[in-house]
Amino acid sequence: MGVEGKERNRELETGAQVLSGNMGKTIQRLRKAYNLSLSELAEQSGVAKSIISQIERNETNPTLATIWRLSQALDVSIEGVLASGDEEPFIEKSSKADTPILVSEDGKMRLAIIGWIKTIEWLQWYDVQSEAGGVLDSDSHQRGSVECLSVLEGEFEVEVGGVVQQAKAGESLRYRCDRPHSVRCIGDRPGRATMVCILKAAVMD
Repeated sequence: MGVEGKERNRELETGAQVLSGNMGKTIQRLRKAYNLSLSELAEQSGVAKSIISQIERNETNPTLATIWRLSQALDVSIEGVLASGDEEPFIEKSSKADTPILVSEDGKMRLAIIGWIKTIEWLQWYDVQSEAGGVLDSDSHQRGSVECLSVLEGEFEVEVGGVVQQAKAGESLRYRCDRPHSVRCIGDRPGRATMVCILKAAVMD
């Protein structure tokens, strides 16, 4: 093998090590975000616990089949698992025109999606603005998901499983959102809040 061939192989090997290292960090970050132990991820993915541990420590280069099994268990695309990590500081700006808006069925409550697209599979957050009497009815999210509503203006109430709790400006409500739930703007004034949804983060029995 010539010098150029050896140099090319070294470049490929270095690239594979960097990619594997980033993947290990990503898998470990997602596993911890979902509150999964190595044993639980092994059970859900069908990948041996020892192999997952080696991947997270960047001690092995997994096959594509292994990566696919882990991505399925962690509810993330293969591209998301393989994405290179960039630890350099950055500032990313989104304009008002680029911010998607969700509207409740009654047309009185608007949710601006202000969360980062890269975290949408496990973390979502919204700027909530509502007319008086606005109601947002939501279906169940993934099991173990938790939502936090922090009231900035007006007064809101949340109903989950027949239980109702209210909050005024400066107060927050945290609740299970892995079952049907409703958010209402109560009183005779408009309301505003920040809503954060943590998907599959803390399985509660």
